[in-house]
Amino acid sequence: MAKIGYARISTVNQNEARQLIAFTKHGIEKIFFDKQSGKDTNRPQLKAMLEYVREGDTVIVTEFNRLARSTKDLLYIVEKLQNKDVQLISLKEQLDTSSATGKFMLTVFAAMAELERDTILDRQREGIALAKAAGKYKGRKPLPFNEQLFRKECSKWLSGEQTAVQTMQKCDMKPNRFYRKVAELNIRGAVNV
Repeated sequence: MAKIGYARISTVNQNEARQLIAFTKHGIEKIFFDKQSGKDTNRPQLKAMLEYVREGDTVIVTEFNRLARSTKDLLYIVEKLQNKDVQLISLKEQLDTSSATGKFMLTVFAAMAELERDTILDRQREGIALAKAAGKYKGRKPLPFNEQLFRKECSKWLSGEQTAVQTMQKCDMKPNRFYRKVAELNIRGAVNV
């Protein structure tokens, strides 16, 4: 019957110390920690934690929105834990999902976390629209592109003098951009384009 901690921060600018300090007060034996958005459940440490826990374990989070940002995802995670007879406790909300009241309140908090995420995204979209209207937001600057160099290096690639990876490196491009430019410029003879 182990106590397992799960922590998450969304960006490198955030600090996980608050969550980790909270865990030290509760005798956590193992901590799983993700540095990415909680917009979905596709997080390596979350998956590892769900695989690791055993019957009788307790998963502790500082707050439910560290576990998931959508009601559907949070309820999915809770169901996976319950199917393994693993208890879930949130320190901030002081909820224990082993009771009927705790399960009900979990659904309420999950809906609030989802609302919070949607509100943040709405504000962000509104802010970008206002900045664009004021001429202050231009979006990302386009990456430099030398079409002559690109065509020259692609001809070497198509003649077999170099690989596609070598061509991408010489043009300082990532695969998705490289193949998009190959298609845009209608470069003939390219394999799998």
